[in-house]
Amino acid sequence: KRISSEGASSMFLAPAVGSTQTKMTPHQDVLTSCSNFLLNDMWTIGLQDRELTCWEEIEQSGEIPPSCCNFPVAVCKDKMFVFSGQSGAKITNNLFQFEFKEKIWTRIPTEHLLRGSPPPPQRRYGHTMVAFDRHLYVFGGAADNTLPNELHCYDVDSQTWEVIQPSPDSEVAHPEVAERVAAPEEAPSFSSEERGLKKSRDVFGLDFGITTVKQQPTLPSGRLFHAAAVISDAMYIFGGTVDNNIRSGEMYRFQFSCYPKCTLHEDYGRLWENRQFSDLEFVLGEKEDRVRGHAAIVTARCKWLRKKIIQARERLKQATLWVPRSGICGNVKLCCLQPLLEVTIREAEAQPFEVLMQFLYTDKIKYPRKGHVQDVLLIMDVYRLALNFKLSRLEQLCLQYIEASVDLQNVLIVCENANKLQLEQLKEHCLNFVVKESHFNQVIMMKEFEHLSSSLIVEIVRRKQQPPVRTHSDQPVDIGTSLIQDMKAYLEGAGIEFCDIILLLDGHPRPAHKAILAARSSYFEAMFRSFMPEDGQVNISIGEMVPSKQAFESMLRYIYYGEVNMPPEDSLYLFAAPYYYGFYNNRLQAYCKQNLEMNVTVENVLQILEAADKTQALDMKKHCLHIIVHQFTKVSKLPNLRSLSQPLLLDIIESLANHISDKQCAELGSDI
Repeated sequence: KRISSEGASSMFLAPAVGSTQTKMTPHQDVLTSCSNFLLNDMWTIGLQDRELTCWEEIEQSGEIPPSCCNFPVAVCKDKMFVFSGQSGAKITNNLFQFEFKEKIWTRIPTEHLLRGSPPPPQRRYGHTMVAFDRHLYVFGGAADNTLPNELHCYDVDSQTWEVIQPSPDSEVAHPEVAERVAAPEEAPSFSSEERGLKKSRDVFGLDFGITTVKQQPTLPSGRLFHAAAVISDAMYIFGGTVDNNIRSGEMYRFQFSCYPKCTLHEDYGRLWENRQFSDLEFVLGEKEDRVRGHAAIVTARCKWLRKKIIQARERLKQATLWVPRSGICGNVKLCCLQPLLEVTIREAEAQPFEVLMQFLYTDKIKYPRKGHVQDVLLIMDVYRLALNFKLSRLEQLCLQYIEASVDLQNVLIVCENANKLQLEQLKEHCLNFVVKESHFNQVIMMKEFEHLSSSLIVEIVRRKQQPPVRTHSDQPVDIGTSLIQDMKAYLEGAGIEFCDIILLLDGHPRPAHKAILAARSSYFEAMFRSFMPEDGQVNISIGEMVPSKQAFESMLRYIYYGEVNMPPEDSLYLFAAPYYYGFYNNRLQAYCKQNLEMNVTVENVLQILEAADKTQALDMKKHCLHIIVHQFTKVSKLPNLRSLSQPLLLDIIESLANHISDKQCAELGSDI
């Protein structure tokens, strides 16, 4: 019961799952028509022991996707993902995730994608989706009567979408030969009318080692019902239906890039969870609950809380708890608070404030669980704090979460709470939801409606009788600044008055923040936990080598906000930094390697030669000398050549001498 004239199902390889065994004969699966009904059941068959193979139906639970066809599935990180598909009036662009162990479906929310962020792809069918590393790649399909050719990428870890921009030097590669495998005779050629009616059982194979013919750069055109597969570190797309129902025999290859993920948000989130190196203690509400935090993160993200912290610090400025260390770094004073600085905030209760703090550290909050009204009410309290603290990004995030969570079961509770907290925008959303034609009769028959405040009942009745005129504002929505933007500004000067450690580079001081360094580097975490320097100064080196000032600033940019773009010469200094400083993955090293491989030019070859010599990167030094020798007429005109050290100049002369052949030497001698 899987094949009809209008639909197609999907098959995939997945980890073994247990379920009630139900045998299914081959003719049931192939020959029986399902009268164009679309299904959403799931079956599995074991492939290890062929003598005991049998079909088993999976008992699914959770937010099961609607019945549909012409959709792809992909398995990534031991989970199965389904995106969109042809399901009649129910077609959406939802992404669903299936947990094999628990057999539970979950709709992955998109409400955390703020305005201005890349949206998910349009709803579609006939598209493909493949998994590589921690990403899902969606290509093609029919999307609202169009055939888009963008390649969409979904990051499973961060739950964000983006449109991949191919490298500008992309080239189309068509295989010269497609080898037919085990075909008894040549397939007959069909006219365009016959092609749609005949079925082929021919099997074709492609030799991936065959030389390909490269043509002018172009991207695959939009198509649907094509095939996609991942081979090694590349995706191959074959065939499909393009414009005017023309069937394509083209093949395209897309080379994936694979870099370790950015752990910035996770590192700061771990700092929040373990509260190590805390220097603040917030005293909250009438109960005076206490929540610890880090001045470096809080003051970088929230101006309102920054002002509160400065006021609390000023009150202690003359006390012994405030110890300014002058003379260490010019006019910079190290903030050394012992014990914790207490900051009183009467406007906040502990639970919503902790959610707000989690946002400051990670740019994320937990999405409300479906059917849990208390989760929605908690986010409403967080929303009120976001308004008071002027956190535009958190405000928009809460608003989107709450509006997406409002349903018939909780709308009256949310509306009452919004009225109580004076959250007018949320109240408006709830009132508009209630008076909808499809909702109104059900809502007013609920028991909760009888207990609404009289003023709200009056508002609902009046709105139903005379809906207000809707006005559309042309004002852009302020989504605030992100964690990356705030930490960038903090490093560039906004956080100078909250520095509590001095980094010494070749005797030159650079103020920094202990909590940030410890969050991103296990080296600094261990030092500040067990071997904290008494004078608050740390000498910077990478092993035996002291990096250049420019390379050191590049490393700080990576530590504070995850920046990996840097001049190629900096990459040589920082290539070993992830191991020495204990960064939580080798993302920086991977980008350093790519930077060096792609960006050594005549203009910067001398700077990279110096860095390679200093770091003893012999392969890179040899590569630079090779470029200098072959481009010496251009290199000789560079002003930096005259400032090179004597040993490096001798290395260049020796390389030139080795490059010049005996014949060239004889020709030079005859000219003398």
